[in-house]
Amino acid sequence: MSPNPSPTPDRRTHDEPPPSGIGRRMSDAATLCIAAIRWDPSRGYGDARPHIDAALRMGVGGFTLYGGTAEAVRALTRDLQQRSKTPLLIGADMERGAGQQFDGSTGLPPAAAIAALRDRDAVRRAARHVAREARTMGVNWNYAPVADLDVEPMNPVINTRAFGAQPSEVGDYVAEWIDACQSEGVLACAKHFPGHGRTVDDSHLALPVVSTPHSVLMQDDLLPFRSAIDAGVGSIMTAHVAYPALDPSGLPATLSREILTWVLRQRCEFENLIVADSINMAGATQGIDEGEAAVRAIIAGCDLVLAPGDLPKTVQALESAVAEGRIERDRLRLSLRRRLKWAQWVSPPNDYRRPSGTDVLWCAGLADRVLHVVRPLARGIRAPIEVCALDSDARDNLRVPRAPLLDTLRQLSVDARVTERADGPSRGTIVITAFGEPVQGRGSLEVAPAVRETAMQLYADARTAGRDVVIIWFGHPRLASAFGEEAPLVCAWSGDSCMQNAAARWIAKQRG
Repeated sequence: MSPNPSPTPDRRTHDEPPPSGIGRRMSDAATLCIAAIRWDPSRGYGDARPHIDAALRMGVGGFTLYGGTAEAVRALTRDLQQRSKTPLLIGADMERGAGQQFDGSTGLPPAAAIAALRDRDAVRRAARHVAREARTMGVNWNYAPVADLDVEPMNPVINTRAFGAQPSEVGDYVAEWIDACQSEGVLACAKHFPGHGRTVDDSHLALPVVSTPHSVLMQDDLLPFRSAIDAGVGSIMTAHVAYPALDPSGLPATLSREILTWVLRQRCEFENLIVADSINMAGATQGIDEGEAAVRAIIAGCDLVLAPGDLPKTVQALESAVAEGRIERDRLRLSLRRRLKWAQWVSPPNDYRRPSGTDVLWCAGLADRVLHVVRPLARGIRAPIEVCALDSDARDNLRVPRAPLLDTLRQLSVDARVTERADGPSRGTIVITAFGEPVQGRGSLEVAPAVRETAMQLYADARTAGRDVVIIWFGHPRLASAFGEEAPLVCAWSGDSCMQNAAARWIAKQRG
């Protein structure tokens, strides 16, 4: 079946039963849930239609979108808002631009790369562009900026997503992002409170524990969140991480009344939305199901829970908790008011101040600016260029080159071809591309041994054959040492399309 970018209204009559296991009536408890909608490359949003219809009948407070084309998203969000009984929050992870999620939109370098420029205006302009592009698609909530500190080199979750390691500097950039984003009528979200930067475990897979002393957490890790609050951030996302110094019970922050109600609400004086990160992650569901995790998150101080894996069961658990008095009705009404306030505050989708062609070119220029030459080539790149691509995201650690790099090289009329060896008879330059940015849910952060060993063997083969060679590392600069201290090396920060395109433009400019 071909994708359907224009979702059609639910055609069932009111007398027809909904799909099995799905409630028929709207529920205040359902409004606490932000349901997930996932795009399928071959079927579009078609397979999600029963889930979408059921979520709207239940009365969810919003949706979080994973993937899609810009046109399909625009049609979907229009349909969702028209059919909903309440204004919806429609969010997405767009830390690296709307292109991070939606095809046909603009991608941006990761936060660490932009911060490395030491240019506040670049942060503001990037945030403004994302908000404008998102708003034209009807996406009114960006789960950004990351307010965590990049203080643990082996953190498998944060890494290049953070603006840096210095609390005051990160706080400044966080505030700039929030102000620029919300000035465009799009809700910002500082995450992951009270700080995910010190973890060495992936909260998608386990419950990380941060043993940092209370004084350090309050002075350093919380500083960017205080800056976010001072900037008027409309929402803060919690971390599925335990902080014994803040709550000796060992509960993750998402389920901790001590952390959310005492630290965030009272000490930090935050009065806006608190949203639990995806509630089906292992860090939130240790020994309990996601329905119970959602209940405990609301009791602890969250207003909304993100992306339940089983929406009907989660809503049922919340309804039962309200009926039993575990969630007080006054507490429920307060969360409902907060959600409605911000759902009404966000700007409706429109083409007013739509990103211009100049804005898109600026974003491409930003990717070019953050490209970091660690060790330069002794001379220019010679054609025909031969590309050896190594990828730590593949199950076997090695796979064919990602498309954007080669596509852009060809668009720039660069004679480039794929090879698996570096000692062939050609006199062209060997370009080794190594991909290894963090992948959530993978549970580790390092240059995969197969990638490192293969890269160094290719380099040695090329040098033995008298070939010029350069390594382009699509990951954090601090991991570049894995490729030795001799090979010419360029750091491109991440494997996003925008950074592959920037690397291709750099190659084109180096032709001798």
